[in-house]
Amino acid sequence: MPVKDVRLAVLIDADNISATYIKPMMLEIARYGNPTIKRIYGDWTKPQLGPWKQVLLDHAISPVQQFGYTSGKNATDSTLIIDAMDILYTESVDGFCLVSSDSDFTRLATRLREAGKIVYGIGEKKTPTPFVAACDRFIFLEILAPKEKKTKNPENSSAKALSQADSGESSDVSDSADAENKSGARVPKDIDEATCELIASSVSDLADEDGWAFLGDVGNLVNKKSPSFDARNYGFSKMSKLMQSLDFLECELRVNEKNPQVKLIYVRNKEDN
Repeated sequence: MPVKDVRLAVLIDADNISATYIKPMMLEIARYGNPTIKRIYGDWTKPQLGPWKQVLLDHAISPVQQFGYTSGKNATDSTLIIDAMDILYTESVDGFCLVSSDSDFTRLATRLREAGKIVYGIGEKKTPTPFVAACDRFIFLEILAPKEKKTKNPENSSAKALSQADSGESSDVSDSADAENKSGARVPKDIDEATCELIASSVSDLADEDGWAFLGDVGNLVNKKSPSFDARNYGFSKMSKLMQSLDFLECELRVNEKNPQVKLIYVRNKEDN
């Protein structure tokens, strides 16, 4: 189904997510579908939700008021869950975006998937693993709006960046031992062994007789195995750039027979060659 035709219900836990993420978050959601329902839940009488009030109108998000019945108890979660189930049975949506870092929504995500709906989770890296695993895909907010590192000498940093641009160096990959991108993401050589094994095994699972697998299929399989996998976690804007940086893989560009102007990327494990 084309992205523009995928109807999504976006449900945000205001008590658990900072309003500073709203713009990059909505841009990210637009990549997966059309957010036809947008609701945010919280006790709007609390001063800490003040920043959210300033951005709701700009993004046409409907606030849902929920007072706390008892001190120390969060009634917002229950309201969000009830609304999600109402939408599941009464609205025509293809999927849900659950925006929270709270593991209390783990069972909700599982139930929505059991009903045949795709579930995207969005939250901070502190999100407990059970909630991450319960979603079809989980996107960390930190990679959507990375905080730039402060440098003691901005002029030197700018000069270095210009020098790299003039020499044709990529900002995604660096050969220096202390290389690091602006978001503080790890350089390719620091990708953990478990992630490398995940990618290698996915390539092997999809490989043809010569060991080659289509990159798009590999990416989909990796996300099914690990919902939180994202090339941006490792400093790359695209999956293809991450794959091309890995020493244990070789990549090959092929011309699309149906559309010669489109190049397809295939990968295989070097040890299978």
